[in-house]
Amino acid sequence: MAASDTERAQQQIDEIEALSSIYGDDWCVVDEDEKIYCIKISDCLDQPKWTLCLQVILPPGYPTAEPPIYQLNAPWLRGQDYTELANSLEEIYVQNLGESILYLWVEKIREVLVEKAQSSDPEPDIKKTTEEVDEDDGDDFLLDYQPIQENQIKMLNYMTSENQEDEELPPIHHGNPITDRRSTFQAHLAPVVTTRQVKRVLEKLYENKKIASATHNIYAYRIYCEDKQTFLQDCEDDGETAAGGRLLHLMQILNVHNVLVVVSRWYGGILLGPDRFKHINNCARNVLVE
Repeated sequence: MAASDTERAQQQIDEIEALSSIYGDDWCVVDEDEKIYCIKISDCLDQPKWTLCLQVILPPGYPTAEPPIYQLNAPWLRGQDYTELANSLEEIYVQNLGESILYLWVEKIREVLVEKAQSSDPEPDIKKTTEEVDEDDGDDFLLDYQPIQENQIKMLNYMTSENQEDEELPPIHHGNPITDRRSTFQAHLAPVVTTRQVKRVLEKLYENKKIASATHNIYAYRIYCEDKQTFLQDCEDDGETAAGGRLLHLMQILNVHNVLVVVSRWYGGILLGPDRFKHINNCARNVLVE
């Protein structure tokens, strides 16, 4: 006899309670009403190299009649890696039709991460993707790896080969954070007149653990070169596609120069769509106006 809706609902409740007690802080309820959950899975070492977030939505027919809707989120997970892992999860579902399978899924993913950690795979290549899901609650950050920012600083190194020790660190102003659906945005601003100062400000910001662990740190700068009567300007999306260019465009419209603006975004597990660009720009505008 097919399970009734009430029985299915009870099975879901039982499974959620069990997973919540097994995984503790790594288990997160994104939306109770919509049955959206997120589990942070890592390779279990003291300093995890490989971390992944499994986001699941439990449809009314789960577990007896429908599989969970899921998303695998990790900056390094793409292409072949993604396909292989997705196939493994499908296989587990097919082999256990009608059963509660989230625990099996989580442990399968952990097994893959442990294998990666033990194999000669290089450290995760942290290329962030737009709207990547990194579940965080604002204070507890889940990025256990060194974020991409070091690469950005290395890129600036070749522009600033002279010794920058003589460059003074400009003052850094922090704007008021904006929070929407558990994503938080905060802008930081510093007056700069050389690319060496840009580099020093970025290094200083990334010394702050909270800023370093943001899902994205988008930045743009414009420096006016009197002698050439031109602007030296550049921007960085840090995985939030097109955000850096939009930020630079805003600075051009406002005609600001000799300034670096960095907008940090901590992603909270709910996609904001185009609203995220509005928040990035508002943060930046507010800090520029201040």
